[in-house]
Amino acid sequence: MARLHEYQGKALLKQFKVTVPQGRVAATPEEARAIAEEIGKPVMVKAQAWITGRASVGGIRKADTPDEAAAAAQAILGLKVKGFTVEQVLVEEQIAIARELYAGVIVDDRAQAPLVMFASVGGTGIEDIAKAHPDKVASAHVDIEFGLQDYQARDLVRKTGIGGTLQRDLGGLLVQLYDVARTYEARAAEINPLALTADGKLVAADCRVTVDDYAVFRHKDLGIAIAREYDRPPTALEKIAYDVEAGDYRGTFYFIQMAEDFEAGQGYVGFHGAGGGGSMMSMDAVLRQGYKLATFVDTSGNPPASKVYRAAKIILATGPIDGYFGSGSGVASQEQFYSARGLFKAFLEAQLDVPAVIRLGGNAEDKAVEILEALNGRIPAKVEGYKKDDSPDFCAGRLNTLIQEARSKRQEAGSRNYELRTTQSPNHPTTYSFETVTGGTVTYDHAICATCESKVCIEACGMKILALNEAGCPVLNIAPADVKKGRCSECLACEVDCLLYGAGGGHVTLPIAGL
Repeated sequence: MARLHEYQGKALLKQFKVTVPQGRVAATPEEARAIAEEIGKPVMVKAQAWITGRASVGGIRKADTPDEAAAAAQAILGLKVKGFTVEQVLVEEQIAIARELYAGVIVDDRAQAPLVMFASVGGTGIEDIAKAHPDKVASAHVDIEFGLQDYQARDLVRKTGIGGTLQRDLGGLLVQLYDVARTYEARAAEINPLALTADGKLVAADCRVTVDDYAVFRHKDLGIAIAREYDRPPTALEKIAYDVEAGDYRGTFYFIQMAEDFEAGQGYVGFHGAGGGGSMMSMDAVLRQGYKLATFVDTSGNPPASKVYRAAKIILATGPIDGYFGSGSGVASQEQFYSARGLFKAFLEAQLDVPAVIRLGGNAEDKAVEILEALNGRIPAKVEGYKKDDSPDFCAGRLNTLIQEARSKRQEAGSRNYELRTTQSPNHPTTYSFETVTGGTVTYDHAICATCESKVCIEACGMKILALNEAGCPVLNIAPADVKKGRCSECLACEVDCLLYGAGGGHVTLPIAGL
Protein backbone atom coordinates (compact mmCIF):
# COMPACT_ATOMS: atom_id res chain seq x y z
CA MET A 1 0.00 0.00 0.00
CA ALA A 2 1.14 3.53 -0.76
CA ARG A 3 0.69 5.76 2.26
CA LEU A 4 -0.11 9.45 2.01
CA HIS A 5 1.13 12.12 4.40
CA GLU A 6 -1.41 13.70 6.71
CA TYR A 7 -1.58 16.92 4.69
CA GLN A 8 -2.23 14.92 1.50
CA GLY A 9 -5.00 12.92 3.12
CA LYS A 10 -6.62 16.07 4.47
CA ALA A 11 -6.56 17.60 0.99
CA LEU A 12 -8.62 14.64 -0.25
CA LEU A 13 -11.05 14.93 2.65
CA LYS A 14 -11.48 18.62 1.92
CA GLN A 15 -12.36 17.83 -1.71
CA PHE A 16 -15.28 15.75 -0.41
CA LYS A 17 -16.53 18.46 1.96
CA VAL A 18 -15.07 17.01 5.15
CA THR A 19 -13.98 19.90 7.38
CA VAL A 20 -10.25 20.01 8.13
CA PRO A 21 -8.24 22.60 10.10
CA GLN A 22 -7.02 25.60 8.14
CA GLY A 23 -3.36 25.17 7.29
CA ARG A 24 -0.63 24.25 4.82
CA VAL A 25 2.59 22.30 4.65
CA ALA A 26 5.98 23.98 5.16
CA ALA A 27 9.53 22.89 4.45
CA THR A 28 11.36 25.69 6.30
CA PRO A 29 10.87 27.63 9.55
CA GLU A 30 10.27 30.78 7.50
CA GLU A 31 7.43 29.11 5.61
CA ALA A 32 5.97 27.91 8.91
CA ARG A 33 6.04 31.47 10.26
CA ALA A 34 4.30 32.81 7.14
CA ILE A 35 1.54 30.19 7.35
CA ALA A 36 0.96 30.94 11.03
CA GLU A 37 0.67 34.64 10.18
CA GLU A 38 -1.93 33.83 7.51
CA ILE A 39 -3.96 31.73 9.95
CA GLY A 40 -3.80 34.49 12.55
CA LYS A 41 -4.41 32.31 15.60
CA PRO A 42 -2.56 29.64 17.64
CA VAL A 43 -1.39 26.73 15.51
CA MET A 44 -0.17 23.16 15.67
CA VAL A 45 3.12 22.27 13.97
CA LYS A 46 3.12 18.60 13.02
CA ALA A 47 5.88 16.43 11.53
CA GLN A 48 4.88 14.83 8.26
CA ALA A 49 6.15 11.31 8.73
CA TRP A 50 4.64 7.84 8.36
CA ILE A 51 5.03 6.96 12.01
CA THR A 52 2.81 6.65 15.05
CA GLY A 53 3.41 8.48 18.31
CA ARG A 54 4.70 11.69 16.74
CA ALA A 55 3.92 13.70 19.85
CA SER A 56 6.00 11.39 22.08
CA VAL A 57 9.14 12.11 20.05
CA GLY A 58 8.60 15.85 19.79
CA GLY A 59 7.02 15.73 16.35
CA ILE A 60 3.87 17.66 17.29
CA ARG A 61 4.11 21.06 19.01
CA LYS A 62 1.80 23.91 19.87
CA ALA A 63 2.62 27.48 18.89
CA ASP A 64 0.76 30.58 20.00
CA THR A 65 2.61 33.04 17.72
CA PRO A 66 4.25 32.96 14.28
CA ASP A 67 7.68 33.14 15.91
CA GLU A 68 6.84 30.14 18.07
CA ALA A 69 5.64 28.32 14.94
CA ALA A 70 8.97 29.00 13.26
CA ALA A 71 10.83 27.75 16.33
CA ALA A 72 8.70 24.61 16.45
CA ALA A 73 9.36 23.93 12.78
CA GLN A 74 13.07 24.48 13.37
CA ALA A 75 13.00 21.84 16.11
CA ILE A 76 11.01 19.31 14.08
CA LEU A 77 12.55 19.62 10.61
CA GLY A 78 15.46 17.23 10.29
CA LEU A 79 14.23 15.16 13.21
CA LYS A 80 15.25 11.53 12.74
CA VAL A 81 12.81 9.02 14.15
CA LYS A 82 12.28 5.37 13.30
CA GLY A 83 14.37 5.63 10.15
CA PHE A 84 12.50 8.71 8.97
CA THR A 85 14.00 12.17 8.51
CA VAL A 86 11.31 14.84 8.74
CA GLU A 87 11.42 17.14 5.72
CA GLN A 88 8.02 18.85 6.01
CA VAL A 89 5.68 20.06 8.74
CA LEU A 90 1.98 20.75 8.63
CA VAL A 91 1.10 24.10 10.17
CA GLU A 92 -2.60 24.27 10.98
CA GLU A 93 -4.96 26.05 13.33
CA GLN A 94 -5.49 24.72 16.82
CA ILE A 95 -9.02 23.48 17.38
CA ALA A 96 -10.86 23.24 20.68
CA ILE A 97 -11.78 19.55 20.92
CA ALA A 98 -14.79 18.81 23.11
CA ARG A 99 -14.96 15.11 22.17
CA GLU A 100 -12.87 12.66 20.15
CA LEU A 101 -14.44 10.16 17.76
CA TYR A 102 -13.16 7.68 15.17
CA ALA A 103 -14.25 7.01 11.58
CA GLY A 104 -12.65 4.61 9.12
CA VAL A 105 -13.03 2.65 5.92
CA ILE A 106 -10.80 -0.35 5.23
CA VAL A 107 -10.78 -3.16 2.69
CA ASP A 108 -11.74 -6.42 4.37
CA ASP A 109 -9.89 -9.02 2.29
CA ARG A 110 -11.69 -11.94 3.90
CA ALA A 111 -15.11 -10.54 3.10
CA GLN A 112 -13.90 -9.04 -0.20
CA ALA A 113 -15.75 -5.85 0.63
CA PRO A 114 -15.17 -2.41 2.16
CA LEU A 115 -15.72 -2.24 5.91
CA VAL A 116 -16.94 1.02 7.45
CA MET A 117 -16.15 1.51 11.13
CA PHE A 118 -17.26 4.12 13.63
CA ALA A 119 -16.41 4.61 17.31
CA SER A 120 -17.90 7.15 19.68
CA VAL A 121 -14.45 7.48 21.29
CA GLY A 122 -11.17 8.14 19.53
CA GLY A 123 -7.56 9.13 19.96
CA THR A 124 -6.03 5.63 19.91
CA GLY A 125 -6.00 2.85 17.33
CA ILE A 126 -9.33 1.24 16.49
CA GLU A 127 -8.05 -2.11 17.82
CA ASP A 128 -7.41 -0.55 21.24
CA ILE A 129 -10.75 1.23 21.18
CA ALA A 130 -12.62 -1.98 20.35
CA LYS A 131 -10.85 -3.82 23.15
CA ALA A 132 -11.44 -1.16 25.78
CA HIS A 133 -14.91 -0.01 24.66
CA PRO A 134 -16.58 -2.76 22.57
CA ASP A 135 -20.01 -1.20 23.10
CA LYS A 136 -18.84 2.06 21.51
CA VAL A 137 -17.67 0.56 18.21
CA ALA A 138 -19.84 -0.40 15.24
CA SER A 139 -18.94 -1.65 11.77
CA ALA A 140 -20.69 -2.77 8.60
CA HIS A 141 -19.68 -4.10 5.20
CA VAL A 142 -20.68 -2.11 2.14
CA ASP A 143 -22.06 -3.44 -1.13
CA ILE A 144 -19.57 -2.08 -3.64
CA GLU A 145 -22.27 -1.78 -6.30
CA PHE A 146 -24.53 0.54 -4.30
CA GLY A 147 -22.04 2.22 -1.97
CA LEU A 148 -22.69 3.44 1.55
CA GLN A 149 -26.20 4.84 1.90
CA ASP A 150 -27.12 7.64 4.33
CA TYR A 151 -29.50 5.47 6.34
CA GLN A 152 -26.82 2.76 6.71
CA ALA A 153 -24.30 5.29 7.99
CA ARG A 154 -26.79 6.81 10.46
CA ASP A 155 -27.70 3.35 11.74
CA LEU A 156 -24.01 2.60 12.30
CA VAL A 157 -23.68 5.73 14.43
CA ARG A 158 -26.91 4.93 16.31
CA LYS A 159 -25.46 1.60 17.44
CA THR A 160 -22.80 3.46 19.45
CA GLY A 161 -25.44 5.40 21.41
CA ILE A 162 -25.41 8.69 19.48
CA GLY A 163 -28.68 10.21 18.32
CA GLY A 164 -30.23 13.43 17.13
CA THR A 165 -28.50 16.02 14.97
CA LEU A 166 -25.07 14.63 15.73
CA GLN A 167 -26.14 11.22 14.43
CA ARG A 168 -27.27 12.85 11.19
CA ASP A 169 -24.04 14.82 10.77
CA LEU A 170 -21.83 11.84 11.54
CA GLY A 171 -23.78 9.70 9.07
CA GLY A 172 -23.15 12.27 6.37
CA LEU A 173 -19.46 12.40 7.23
CA LEU A 174 -19.15 8.60 7.00
CA VAL A 175 -20.65 8.69 3.51
CA GLN A 176 -18.17 11.39 2.52
CA LEU A 177 -15.27 9.36 3.92
CA TYR A 178 -16.46 6.28 2.05
CA ASP A 179 -16.59 8.32 -1.16
CA VAL A 180 -12.95 9.39 -0.61
CA ALA A 181 -11.88 5.78 -0.13
CA ARG A 182 -13.86 4.56 -3.14
CA THR A 183 -12.73 7.34 -5.45
CA TYR A 184 -9.03 6.95 -4.65
CA GLU A 185 -9.15 3.15 -4.25
CA ALA A 186 -7.83 3.34 -0.70
CA ARG A 187 -6.97 0.24 1.26
CA ALA A 188 -7.61 2.32 4.37
CA ALA A 189 -8.99 5.81 5.04
CA GLU A 190 -9.21 6.76 8.71
CA ILE A 191 -9.97 9.95 10.64
CA ASN A 192 -8.60 9.68 14.16
CA PRO A 193 -9.34 11.71 16.05
CA LEU A 194 -12.49 13.00 14.45
CA ALA A 195 -12.97 16.07 16.60
CA LEU A 196 -16.29 17.39 17.82
CA THR A 197 -15.67 21.01 18.71
CA ALA A 198 -17.34 23.02 21.44
CA ASP A 199 -19.60 24.69 18.87
CA GLY A 200 -20.77 21.36 17.45
CA LYS A 201 -18.57 21.12 14.32
CA LEU A 202 -16.98 17.89 13.11
CA VAL A 203 -13.32 18.37 12.12
CA ALA A 204 -10.77 15.83 10.88
CA ALA A 205 -7.99 16.52 13.35
CA ASP A 206 -5.78 13.76 11.94
CA CYS A 207 -6.10 11.22 9.18
CA ARG A 208 -4.41 8.25 7.54
CA VAL A 209 -4.93 7.24 3.91
CA THR A 210 -3.24 4.38 2.08
CA VAL A 211 -3.85 3.68 -1.60
CA ASP A 212 -3.83 0.23 -3.17
CA ASP A 213 -0.50 -0.43 -4.90
CA TYR A 214 -2.19 -1.57 -8.07
CA ALA A 215 -4.36 1.55 -8.28
CA VAL A 216 -1.60 4.14 -7.97
CA PHE A 217 -1.15 4.48 -11.75
CA ARG A 218 -4.75 5.68 -12.02
CA HIS A 219 -4.16 8.52 -9.54
CA LYS A 220 -1.15 10.41 -10.80
CA ASP A 221 -2.48 13.56 -9.10
CA LEU A 222 -1.50 12.05 -5.75
CA GLY A 223 2.17 12.28 -6.66
CA ILE A 224 3.03 8.82 -5.32
CA ALA A 225 6.52 7.93 -6.53
CA ILE A 226 6.58 4.39 -5.14
CA ALA A 227 3.53 2.19 -4.60
CA ARG A 228 4.77 0.68 -1.35
CA GLU A 229 3.78 1.37 2.25
CA TYR A 230 7.02 2.26 3.99
CA ASP A 231 7.34 3.73 7.46
CA ARG A 232 10.12 5.96 6.09
CA PRO A 233 11.04 7.62 2.79
CA PRO A 234 12.31 5.11 0.21
CA THR A 235 16.06 4.81 -0.22
CA ALA A 236 17.80 5.58 -3.51
CA LEU A 237 18.10 1.86 -4.26
CA GLU A 238 14.42 1.28 -3.44
CA LYS A 239 13.52 3.97 -5.97
CA ILE A 240 15.77 2.35 -8.58
CA ALA A 241 14.27 -1.07 -7.86
CA TYR A 242 10.72 0.25 -8.05
CA ASP A 243 11.42 1.82 -11.43
CA VAL A 244 12.56 -1.59 -12.65
CA GLU A 245 9.33 -3.16 -11.40
CA ALA A 246 7.14 -0.36 -12.76
CA GLY A 247 8.75 -0.65 -16.19
CA ASP A 248 8.47 -4.43 -16.52
CA TYR A 249 5.15 -6.16 -15.88
CA ARG A 250 6.61 -9.68 -16.19
CA GLY A 251 6.75 -11.29 -12.77
CA THR A 252 7.29 -9.52 -9.46
CA PHE A 253 10.32 -7.70 -8.11
CA TYR A 254 9.82 -6.57 -4.53
CA PHE A 255 12.84 -4.87 -2.96
CA ILE A 256 13.28 -3.60 0.59
CA GLN A 257 16.61 -2.26 1.78
CA MET A 258 17.03 -3.41 5.36
CA ALA A 259 20.37 -1.74 6.16
CA GLU A 260 22.55 1.14 5.03
CA ASP A 261 26.08 2.32 5.79
CA PHE A 262 27.35 -0.99 7.10
CA GLU A 263 30.86 -2.38 6.85
CA ALA A 264 32.35 -5.68 5.75
CA GLY A 265 32.44 -8.29 8.44
CA GLN A 266 29.32 -7.08 10.26
CA GLY A 267 27.34 -10.13 9.19
CA TYR A 268 25.03 -8.62 6.57
CA VAL A 269 23.72 -10.92 3.85
CA GLY A 270 22.05 -9.97 0.60
CA PHE A 271 18.80 -11.92 0.69
CA HIS A 272 17.06 -12.81 -2.56
CA GLY A 273 13.88 -14.85 -2.29
CA ALA A 274 11.30 -16.17 -4.72
CA GLY A 275 7.73 -16.57 -3.49
CA GLY A 276 6.28 -15.13 -0.29
CA GLY A 277 6.09 -18.15 2.03
CA GLY A 278 9.30 -19.74 0.82
CA SER A 279 11.11 -16.43 1.09
CA MET A 280 10.01 -15.96 4.68
CA MET A 281 11.18 -19.45 5.64
CA SER A 282 14.48 -18.89 3.88
CA MET A 283 14.95 -15.51 5.54
CA ASP A 284 14.39 -17.11 8.93
CA ALA A 285 16.99 -19.73 8.09
CA VAL A 286 19.59 -17.00 7.49
CA LEU A 287 18.67 -15.26 10.73
CA ARG A 288 19.01 -18.51 12.65
CA GLN A 289 22.62 -18.66 11.47
CA GLY A 290 23.22 -15.35 13.25
CA TYR A 291 23.31 -13.10 10.18
CA LYS A 292 21.49 -9.86 9.43
CA LEU A 293 19.68 -8.94 6.22
CA ALA A 294 20.93 -6.14 4.02
CA THR A 295 17.94 -6.67 1.72
CA PHE A 296 14.66 -8.50 1.52
CA VAL A 297 13.93 -9.22 -2.13
CA ASP A 298 11.31 -11.32 -3.86
CA THR A 299 11.45 -12.12 -7.58
CA SER A 300 8.54 -14.45 -8.25
CA GLY A 301 5.65 -14.98 -10.62
CA ASN A 302 7.89 -16.19 -13.43
CA PRO A 303 10.09 -13.12 -13.94
CA PRO A 304 12.37 -13.02 -16.97
CA ALA A 305 16.09 -13.60 -16.52
CA SER A 306 16.68 -9.89 -17.12
CA LYS A 307 14.55 -8.95 -14.11
CA VAL A 308 16.41 -11.37 -11.84
CA TYR A 309 19.68 -9.93 -13.18
CA ARG A 310 18.63 -6.39 -12.34
CA ALA A 311 17.48 -7.49 -8.88
CA ALA A 312 20.84 -9.11 -8.20
CA LYS A 313 22.76 -6.05 -9.38
CA ILE A 314 20.77 -3.81 -7.05
CA ILE A 315 21.28 -6.19 -4.13
CA LEU A 316 25.03 -6.12 -4.75
CA ALA A 317 24.93 -2.31 -4.71
CA THR A 318 23.64 -2.16 -1.12
CA GLY A 319 27.15 -2.34 0.33
CA PRO A 320 29.88 -4.77 1.43
CA ILE A 321 27.71 -7.79 2.19
CA ASP A 322 29.38 -10.89 3.61
CA GLY A 323 27.34 -13.31 1.54
CA TYR A 324 24.50 -13.68 -0.97
CA PHE A 325 21.63 -16.06 -0.24
CA GLY A 326 18.94 -16.95 -2.75
CA SER A 327 16.10 -19.27 -1.78
CA GLY A 328 12.38 -19.39 -2.38
CA SER A 329 9.46 -21.77 -2.42
CA GLY A 330 11.23 -24.66 -4.14
CA VAL A 331 8.11 -25.55 -6.13
CA ALA A 332 8.08 -22.81 -8.78
CA SER A 333 6.57 -23.78 -12.12
CA GLN A 334 9.01 -21.70 -14.13
CA GLU A 335 12.16 -23.22 -15.58
CA GLN A 336 14.70 -22.28 -12.97
CA PHE A 337 17.53 -21.79 -15.40
CA TYR A 338 16.06 -18.40 -16.29
CA SER A 339 16.76 -17.12 -12.78
CA ALA A 340 20.13 -18.89 -12.83
CA ARG A 341 21.11 -17.02 -15.98
CA GLY A 342 20.17 -13.69 -14.41
CA LEU A 343 22.28 -14.42 -11.34
CA PHE A 344 25.16 -15.75 -13.46
CA LYS A 345 25.36 -12.56 -15.50
CA ALA A 346 25.11 -10.30 -12.44
CA PHE A 347 27.76 -12.20 -10.47
CA LEU A 348 30.08 -12.38 -13.45
CA GLU A 349 29.86 -8.66 -14.19
CA ALA A 350 30.35 -7.75 -10.54
CA GLN A 351 33.16 -10.30 -10.16
CA LEU A 352 31.45 -11.36 -6.96
CA ASP A 353 33.95 -11.74 -4.13
CA VAL A 354 31.65 -13.02 -1.35
CA PRO A 355 30.15 -16.52 -1.14
CA ALA A 356 26.78 -17.18 -2.73
CA VAL A 357 24.41 -20.03 -1.98
CA ILE A 358 21.42 -20.24 -4.30
CA ARG A 359 18.52 -22.65 -3.91
CA LEU A 360 16.51 -22.79 -7.13
CA GLY A 361 14.01 -25.58 -6.70
CA GLY A 362 11.49 -26.36 -9.40
CA ASN A 363 11.37 -27.17 -13.10
CA ALA A 364 14.75 -27.78 -14.73
CA GLU A 365 16.53 -27.28 -11.41
CA ASP A 366 19.42 -29.52 -12.56
CA LYS A 367 20.25 -27.16 -15.41
CA ALA A 368 19.89 -24.16 -13.07
CA VAL A 369 22.44 -25.58 -10.65
CA GLU A 370 24.77 -26.43 -13.54
CA ILE A 371 24.69 -22.82 -14.74
CA LEU A 372 25.26 -21.38 -11.27
CA GLU A 373 28.20 -23.61 -10.44
CA ALA A 374 29.80 -22.84 -13.78
CA LEU A 375 30.63 -19.48 -12.18
CA ASN A 376 33.28 -21.15 -10.04
CA GLY A 377 36.69 -20.30 -11.44
CA ARG A 378 35.26 -17.31 -13.32
CA ILE A 379 34.78 -15.07 -10.26
CA PRO A 380 36.73 -14.72 -7.00
CA ALA A 381 33.93 -16.11 -4.81
CA LYS A 382 32.55 -19.59 -4.30
CA VAL A 383 29.03 -20.27 -5.59
CA GLU A 384 26.93 -23.29 -4.63
CA GLY A 385 23.59 -24.23 -6.18
CA TYR A 386 20.91 -26.36 -4.53
CA LYS A 387 17.53 -27.85 -5.39
CA LYS A 388 14.09 -28.21 -3.83
CA ASP A 389 15.03 -31.21 -1.70
CA ASP A 390 17.75 -29.18 0.01
CA SER A 391 16.14 -27.38 2.93
CA PRO A 392 16.56 -23.63 3.52
CA ASP A 393 18.25 -24.41 6.84
CA PHE A 394 20.78 -26.69 5.17
CA CYS A 395 21.50 -24.08 2.50
CA ALA A 396 21.84 -21.30 5.08
CA GLY A 397 24.26 -23.54 6.98
CA ARG A 398 26.34 -23.95 3.83
CA LEU A 399 26.42 -20.18 3.40
CA ASN A 400 27.66 -19.79 6.95
CA THR A 401 30.42 -22.32 6.33
CA LEU A 402 31.50 -20.57 3.13
CA ILE A 403 31.49 -17.16 4.81
CA GLN A 404 33.65 -18.42 7.65
CA GLU A 405 36.06 -20.01 5.19
CA ALA A 406 36.20 -16.81 3.15
CA ARG A 407 36.91 -14.73 6.25
CA SER A 408 39.83 -16.99 7.16
CA LYS A 409 41.27 -16.71 3.66
CA ARG A 410 40.91 -12.91 3.67
CA GLN A 411 42.68 -12.64 6.99
CA GLU A 412 45.54 -14.57 5.47
CA ALA A 413 45.53 -12.63 2.18
CA GLY A 414 44.78 -9.13 3.52
CA SER A 415 41.93 -6.73 2.89
CA ARG A 416 39.48 -7.25 0.08
CA ASN A 417 38.82 -4.93 -2.82
CA TYR A 418 35.19 -3.90 -3.45
CA GLU A 419 35.73 -2.26 -6.82
CA LEU A 420 33.30 -3.85 -9.24
CA ARG A 421 34.54 -4.96 -12.64
CA THR A 422 32.13 -5.41 -15.50
CA THR A 423 32.35 -7.28 -18.74
CA GLN A 424 32.60 -5.21 -21.89
CA SER A 425 30.22 -5.48 -24.80
CA PRO A 426 31.88 -6.39 -28.09
CA ASN A 427 32.86 -3.56 -30.39
CA HIS A 428 33.72 -5.08 -33.72
CA PRO A 429 32.96 -4.19 -37.35
CA THR A 430 31.10 -7.47 -37.71
CA THR A 431 28.72 -6.96 -34.77
CA TYR A 432 24.99 -7.45 -35.21
CA SER A 433 22.59 -6.06 -32.59
CA PHE A 434 18.97 -5.35 -31.76
CA GLU A 435 17.08 -3.68 -28.90
CA THR A 436 14.80 -5.38 -26.39
CA VAL A 437 11.59 -4.42 -24.64
CA THR A 438 13.24 -2.96 -21.51
CA GLY A 439 15.84 -0.89 -23.36
CA GLY A 440 18.47 -3.62 -23.45
CA THR A 441 20.68 -4.45 -26.40
CA VAL A 442 21.61 -7.90 -27.68
CA THR A 443 24.84 -7.94 -29.64
CA TYR A 444 26.56 -10.71 -31.57
CA ASP A 445 30.15 -10.59 -32.74
CA HIS A 446 29.75 -12.46 -36.00
CA ALA A 447 33.50 -12.94 -36.32
CA ILE A 448 33.26 -15.12 -33.19
CA CYS A 449 29.86 -16.60 -34.01
CA ALA A 450 31.16 -17.93 -37.32
CA THR A 451 33.56 -20.17 -35.39
CA CYS A 452 30.85 -21.56 -33.07
CA GLU A 453 30.05 -25.20 -33.61
CA SER A 454 27.10 -25.58 -31.25
CA LYS A 455 24.97 -22.63 -32.39
CA VAL A 456 23.45 -22.90 -28.93
CA CYS A 457 21.78 -19.50 -29.16
CA ILE A 458 19.40 -20.79 -31.82
CA GLU A 459 18.38 -23.82 -29.79
CA ALA A 460 18.16 -21.98 -26.47
CA CYS A 461 16.04 -19.07 -27.72
CA GLY A 462 12.65 -19.84 -26.22
CA MET A 463 10.82 -17.37 -28.46
CA LYS A 464 12.47 -18.78 -31.64
CA ILE A 465 13.21 -15.34 -33.04
CA LEU A 466 16.71 -16.21 -34.25
CA ALA A 467 17.94 -17.90 -37.40
CA LEU A 468 21.32 -18.45 -39.02
CA ASN A 469 22.42 -16.34 -41.96
CA GLU A 470 24.48 -17.63 -44.87
CA ALA A 471 27.65 -17.32 -42.78
CA GLY A 472 26.16 -19.41 -39.99
CA CYS A 473 25.70 -16.46 -37.62
CA PRO A 474 22.57 -15.57 -35.61
CA VAL A 475 20.23 -12.89 -36.96
CA LEU A 476 16.60 -12.00 -36.32
CA ASN A 477 13.89 -13.77 -38.26
CA ILE A 478 11.31 -11.15 -37.23
CA ALA A 479 11.19 -7.37 -37.48
CA PRO A 480 13.25 -5.42 -34.89
CA ALA A 481 10.10 -3.46 -34.01
CA ASP A 482 8.43 -6.69 -32.93
CA VAL A 483 11.42 -7.52 -30.74
CA LYS A 484 11.04 -4.20 -28.91
CA LYS A 485 7.38 -4.99 -28.33
CA GLY A 486 8.37 -8.03 -26.30
CA ARG A 487 9.03 -10.87 -28.72
CA CYS A 488 12.48 -11.21 -27.15
CA SER A 489 11.87 -12.46 -23.61
CA GLU A 490 15.34 -11.38 -22.44
CA CYS A 491 16.13 -14.95 -21.38
CA LEU A 492 19.89 -14.14 -21.51
CA ALA A 493 20.67 -17.43 -23.25
CA CYS A 494 22.43 -15.57 -26.03
CA GLU A 495 25.04 -14.43 -23.49
CA VAL A 496 25.12 -17.01 -20.71
CA ASP A 497 24.56 -20.19 -22.71
CA CYS A 498 26.72 -18.78 -25.48
CA LEU A 499 29.57 -18.32 -23.00
CA LEU A 500 29.13 -21.72 -21.37
CA TYR A 501 28.29 -23.90 -24.36
CA GLY A 502 29.17 -21.84 -27.43
CA ALA A 503 31.96 -19.62 -28.70
CA GLY A 504 31.13 -16.60 -26.53
CA GLY A 505 30.15 -14.19 -29.28
CA GLY A 506 26.89 -12.99 -27.68
CA HIS A 507 26.47 -10.18 -25.19
CA VAL A 508 23.44 -8.51 -23.60
CA THR A 509 23.47 -5.00 -22.15
CA LEU A 510 20.66 -4.31 -19.67
CA PRO A 511 20.64 -0.75 -18.32
CA ILE A 512 19.47 -0.01 -14.78
CA ALA A 513 18.52 3.65 -14.56
CA GLY A 514 20.20 5.37 -11.63
CA LEU A 515 22.56 2.53 -10.73
